[in-house]
Amino acid sequence: MLDLLTGYKIPVGETAETIFDWVRANLGAALDALSWLMETLIDAILWVLETPHPFVVIAAFVALTFALQRNWKVAAFVGVGFLFILNQGYWDETLESLTLVLSACVVCMAVGVPIGIAAAHRPRLYTALRPVLDLMQTLPTFVYLIPAIVFFGIGMVPGLIATVIFVVPAPIRLTYLGVSSTPQALLEAARAFGATPRQVLWKVELPSAFPQIMAGLNQTIMLSLSMVVIAALVGADGLGVPVVRALNQVNTALGFESGFVIVVVAIMLDRMLNVGARK
Repeated sequence: MLDLLTGYKIPVGETAETIFDWVRANLGAALDALSWLMETLIDAILWVLETPHPFVVIAAFVALTFALQRNWKVAAFVGVGFLFILNQGYWDETLESLTLVLSACVVCMAVGVPIGIAAAHRPRLYTALRPVLDLMQTLPTFVYLIPAIVFFGIGMVPGLIATVIFVVPAPIRLTYLGVSSTPQALLEAARAFGATPRQVLWKVELPSAFPQIMAGLNQTIMLSLSMVVIAALVGADGLGVPVVRALNQVNTALGFESGFVIVVVAIMLDRMLNVGARK
């Protein structure tokens, strides 16, 4: 029985390689267009962050934090965090990592929120999506780097693509949860007053699901930031580069510095977007 079971290996790896080869051979134009689009998005965000003086960027983030939180303590914390990063000499790397995170947020929310809404309105669609989302979240993140390199080469684009694949299940799941959890009383009242399905979505379901959608955005940012070091392995710039360099050189000081800066960035972004905690 054991020989029968081990005598034939199900060709999982060979099948995946065949699919990748087919995609690379037949969808080259589409991959090039996607690469150009992602690169344009990255360059635009990086230009916005790098062109102004660092103090202008810090002031903009502090103002944005205060506008979102209405709490001067949180805004001051964000300002001190950026000043600490500037003091440590990781300003350029931080902006590059923020570019990757913001690009991933734009793509993931643009894809994840509509899919989550569609899944909430079509239970069979979500049933079909669940195993795919489970696979995307549980597959080792290093595995995503292989097709990213095969299709897009080395640089920020494959890092962004790998990040999006790993992160996009979060906004899909949380948007689905928020929309599907809309109180039935609100839906029935809206329909009783003659609201169209579009009006129900925009005036009832989305406002009700807003906290979950914001939680999805928060998770998207945190998970994207967790991919910074992994994306550095495929040539993406940012805070992952000094971490990888410290690992190769067994440089404790460099590793702790860059790792601590990543933690500071994560905490700042979390405090900025924790809208539910606003008083």
